Amino acid sequence: MAKPKRFEIVYKEGTQLSDEGKRIVFVDRLTGVNYLGWTSANGAGITPLIDSQGKPLVTREDFPLE
Repeated sequence: MAKPKRFEIVYKEGTQLSDEGKRIVFVDRLTGVNYLGWTSANGAGITPLIDSQGKPLVTREDFPLE
């Protein structure tokens, strides 16, 4: 049986071939924390998104890991 995916992609924009790269927002289905991933021809990065209080941005939706 296939293991369920832990991360859910919720937004994509751009392309790796452009100067600003490709941006992806995804949610950890276990914790609800949102992350921004970025890739381009020259590199990549990932960081948690934070709210105005400096706390991790958490999606309140239920993402069950079945």
